[in-house]
Amino acid sequence: MREIEQIYFNDFGVAFHWKRDNTVLTERVQIIFKETGFYLSLNEIRAFAQLIENTCEEMDCSGCCHRASCHKYLLKTPLQQIDLAVSKSELLQIKDLVEGTLFTMDLYDYINDVCKN
Repeated sequence: MREIEQIYFNDFGVAFHWKRDNTVLTERVQIIFKETGFYLSLNEIRAFAQLIENTCEEMDCSGCCHRASCHKYLLKTPLQQIDLAVSKSELLQIKDLVEGTLFTMDLYDYINDVCKN
């Protein structure tokens, strides 16, 4: 198995950079949840976060039973050809995974910038 450098994980999935020859490949991030994997650039992850936020805003739970699996939502992805049908619970877990990944990456960048000075 190839080596990885984990960025973030939750009970639903994981985000990481691949390593090759002891070098971390930071150009893209592998995000895996359920049986789905995306290999995305930082800009694509930011776009995915916005698409997730848009879907969350469109959720209509007025009069809903508030159960996690009341129905599926269509989640757009940064890949124009791919949309995902997800439950409310899955959507919120994907949101946590993507936002946690962005937070961790931004924190590492900030720390690296501070340490350079």
